[in-house]
This record gives sequence, C-alpha cells and structure tokens, in this order.
Amino acid sequence: MVATNNLLKEIADTWKLEAKQENNIRYFFHIDESKKVLSGERFYVIGRKGSGKSAISEYILNLPKVDIEKGYNIFTEKLSFKNFPFNELYSLGNDKYTQPNQYITIWKYIIYSCICRLVVKNESIDSEVRKVLEKLYPPDPVKSLSRLIDKWTTKEFGAQILGTGGNIKVDQISSFQDLSWIEKTNILEDIIEQYIDTSKYYVVFDELDEDYRVFENPKEQQQYINLITSLFKAVQDVKSIFRDKKEVICPIVFLRDDIYNLIKDTDKNKWGDFKISLEWDEDKIKRMLAFRISKAIDPNGDVLPFDVAWAKVFKREEVSMGDGGNKRMNIFDYITLSTQLRPRDYIKYIQVCSERTSSEGGARITAKTVKSLDKAFSNYLRDEIVDEVHALLPDIINILSIISQIRKWNFSIQEFKDTYNSYYKNKTVTNGNVDYVLQMMFDFSVIGNRPKNRFVSFFKYSNPEARFNFQENIVIHRGLFKALQIL
Repeated sequence: MVATNNLLKEIADTWKLEAKQENNIRYFFHIDESKKVLSGERFYVIGRKGSGKSAISEYILNLPKVDIEKGYNIFTEKLSFKNFPFNELYSLGNDKYTQPNQYITIWKYIIYSCICRLVVKNESIDSEVRKVLEKLYPPDPVKSLSRLIDKWTTKEFGAQILGTGGNIKVDQISSFQDLSWIEKTNILEDIIEQYIDTSKYYVVFDELDEDYRVFENPKEQQQYINLITSLFKAVQDVKSIFRDKKEVICPIVFLRDDIYNLIKDTDKNKWGDFKISLEWDEDKIKRMLAFRISKAIDPNGDVLPFDVAWAKVFKREEVSMGDGGNKRMNIFDYITLSTQLRPRDYIKYIQVCSERTSSEGGARITAKTVKSLDKAFSNYLRDEIVDEVHALLPDIINILSIISQIRKWNFSIQEFKDTYNSYYKNKTVTNGNVDYVLQMMFDFSVIGNRPKNRFVSFFKYSNPEARFNFQENIVIHRGLFKALQIL
C-alpha cells in the first residue's frame, strides 16, 4: 500500500496518457461497454481520441496475463497500422466486389491468418494441425505488419497446407503455393471451422487512423474509406460465418468516431447492433477516477467511494473564479469545466497537479495549484485538438489564431466570418468554406452554441446528438481560454 504522502508521486510517475506506456493490468477500468467487447457480443469500438479505445485494446492484449487461471485458454493478436503503407492493401482489392466492398476478402484473409498464428500457440489443438500451420505461421512476434502481410500475399507463400477437398484431413497434404490469396482465404476458413476449439481468439485492429490525413484528392480519400468500410464488413462476415463460435473468434475494430461518421454504406445502420460508442458523463468519470486512485494507493485493495478517494489526493477547498474571484467552485467541477469529459483529460490534469505538489513536498493538491496549472492544461488541450483536427482542417492553427484575435469567449457567427474571410483574402487560411470550418470546430467541441438570453452552452462532447445552430452565438470551450489568450 502506498503511504499518503507518496500517493501523489505514485500518480505522477505511473499515470500515463498512452495506454501502451501504463500498467494496464493495474489501472484498466471496466465499463459495461468493454465487457460486451470481451464477450464477443460487440466488435466495433468507436470513440474520440482520449476516450479509452487504446485502453480497451491494450487490456485485451494483456488478457492472458490478467486471468492467470484462464490465460492458457486466451490468445490475442494486435494489428497496429501505425506507419503502415496502406498502398500495399489498396493493391490487393478483389475484382469480384464493387466499391466499397473490394477489400473484404483481403481483410478476411488477414483475420484468418492471425487466428491460425494463434492456433499454433494452443497446445489443445491437434498437434498435426499445429505442425502444418506452424510452417506457414511461425509463432514469432509481429514486428512489422507490413512485411507480414507482404509475405502472406505473395504467390510463393505456403509450400504445403492441409488438403482442400471434402473433409479436411491432416494426412491430405497438397500444394498451396499455386493458389491466389483469395483461394487461400477459403481454405483457411475451412481449417478454422474444422479444428478450432473453445479457446478465445482475439484479433484487434488498432491505429487505423494513422493513414487518415490531408488527402491529395477526393479519390484518394474515398479509397481509404472503402478500405475501412470493407474491414467492417469483413468482420461482420466472419462473425456471421462463425456465429456458433461468437465467443471464440473475436476480431475487433477500434476507430475514431469522426472517421466512422464518414462511412456511407447501406449496411451501416445494421452495425449498430455490434457497435459500442465510448461516451462519458460525470458519474462514469468519477467511478473511473475512484478506481484509478484506489489502485494507485493499493493495486490489490478495494475501490474506494469517489469522495473518499478524491479527498486523499485533493484538499477540501474551492477554486476562486470570475472577476475579483467572487465565485467559488469545488475542485472537481473546476477541472471538469476545462475538459471534454474524456478520461485522458482528467488523467493529464491530475497527473501534472500531482507532479507539481509532490515536487514541492505537499501531501494533497490545493485549489491554488489546480488554478495555477490551468494554463498548462489549456495548452495541452489545444495541442490535442490540433493533432486530432488537422486531417480535416489543415489550417487549424491559423483558425485558432482567428479566435485569439477576436479575444472573446462569446461572439456572433458573423463576427467570426468577417475575421475569417479577411484571413482567407490574405491567404492565411486556404479553405473558403467558412460554414464547413465552423461545423468541424463544433464537431470537435472547439466551439459550442449559446442561445440568446440563456446561461447555458451546448457542446458536442456533452451531447453527441447536438447539431450546430448557425443562428446562435458561438462560445469557445472553457479549456481553451488560456491557450487562445481569451480574456
């Protein structure tokens, strides 16, 4: 158990923004949505950056270590498309399908190949089957997904494999190298159908947004969207083929919600039955923070109630606000005002506060410290938004400069348009469609709406169904005030 005076140092040192860099086994907070993914009931995970997609992905990858008793029965493979040359996949379309379905077969082939790689590790599977599959899929770590897929799709891949006719038998060995990867897909499907056991096989597709950037032309963007659409359909197809093994064969796709929203397909409405959207409210955030603080205190201890856990990290003080500091607000609500209700935002704010207080020898974070680090957090949030929005708005840094020039948190749409158009005229920004710019900033909660004679603002992060109202005033997100020098 961590002593009280060392708790802040523990948080400062062990809480990380990136799930890969954190002790996921210790800090993973189960939500109802993640349980549905683990059971195989849901297999599309959609959410904003910082909403917890990578945390679930990393937890799945670590499942064999998490459940010691059942770990021998769980096999996981994570396919990261970070720095992946997507052009290799674009060249592997199946001409039997029309757009956007032309990549379904290559995705199925990748899924089946991954499962066969995992089968090799499973000592419960027939040894002769594993021996044959091991020739094709040596149980080495996936160091380069690009080279792996390149190898799997070459004509020479697979000198020998199980026979293809009738009932597959181990002693029926035939040539595999003369077949196309499309034909090999059907063979692998038959092998999995006949020899798979009741173990769990998770194949995780993550970091698919790495190729989502500023496309040179609409055709290039559509090619990327077609590839993602085909993946969703391939996963649904695999789950349908193995519907009696839905808890056994578990391919899972993690994708940012803004990219998911770009998919236009007649089948998309049906995906709702298999999709989870990672959305957070204050109650869920409090439960997540109570869990993390409790695990920072004692990895094996009970989870404390939120108020108890929070009081071990923060002093029971209020933050002064407004002109002259006349208004006062409790620390949690003050931090919440600066966030977009994402776990990552709270982790960042509490982490930097813990680091500052710990370095100064304090035992608990004060309201003064929280307020003094408001600007640092504001700069973090600005950088996060720039990184997230840049693919859709390449001019995002200059667009934020427009807001800094206006220097108000609440102003009319016409005032923004006038300033924006002057930037466009001077070629400081390149997108002449100011309505599109406003819509994108609303979608990423840089701005919200403020109805006349109302003291409430509407932001997308707190209401995913919200629509931007071009007749109402613009309000800037509170967390960006300091970074954008808003008075």
